[in-house]
Amino acid sequence: MSDLSAFPITKKWPAKNPDVIQLYSLPTPNGVKVSIALEELGLPYEAHRIEFGSDGVKSPEFISLNPNGRIPAIIDPNGPGGKPIGLFESGAILVYLAEKTGKLIPADVAGRYETLCWVMFQMAGVGPMLGQFGHFFKYAADKVANNSYPMERYRDESKRLLSVLEDRLKDRQWIMGDEYTIADITTFPWVRGADIFYGGREALDYAGFPAVGAWVERCVARPASAKGLEIPASV
Repeated sequence: MSDLSAFPITKKWPAKNPDVIQLYSLPTPNGVKVSIALEELGLPYEAHRIEFGSDGVKSPEFISLNPNGRIPAIIDPNGPGGKPIGLFESGAILVYLAEKTGKLIPADVAGRYETLCWVMFQMAGVGPMLGQFGHFFKYAADKVANNSYPMERYRDESKRLLSVLEDRLKDRQWIMGDEYTIADITTFPWVRGADIFYGGREALDYAGFPAVGAWVERCVARPASAKGLEIPASV
């Protein structure tokens, strides 16, 4: 049995099976990336629901695994050299899982780096911009009621990024063509989330991006997505 005692987080959220990947997350656009990937890869894992606040992501135990205090994070008991490894940041975790298994990323070097370009496109653009749009459009709407600039700025940049995706997906099934990859997994939860969580479909003119809409539907229809989108489940 694997020894995870070096990770303080396991004191607060004990592993029932320390021999499998430990996932610390919530079903948010960032969190579900990892659960979806784990389901796609068929890797055994144990999910721990980490709530926001001082008893969750801001607790010393969680901070010991992710100093940034954000989900998701994982511990893989069978990391490099057979030793446990803790990881945070959803993009880094997806790259790690893809390279660990040799799946969800092209085998050729050029294809691998092209996939990583699109992963970074999401991490640096799609996620932050849609997240800021959602904040000002829904959660801080009362605070900017007399100043539409913040919402409009992030709305317009989000629409620009959606147009980039639209151009990419016009003649492609997936971002990398015929191969479903971590580029899809890292991106579609955010595009879906801007509608599901923020109610931004009309403000972002989703009807004007039909290829993106059809792609999101294909992503969501995958069995691994259907399951991963609900993990970790509510207690």
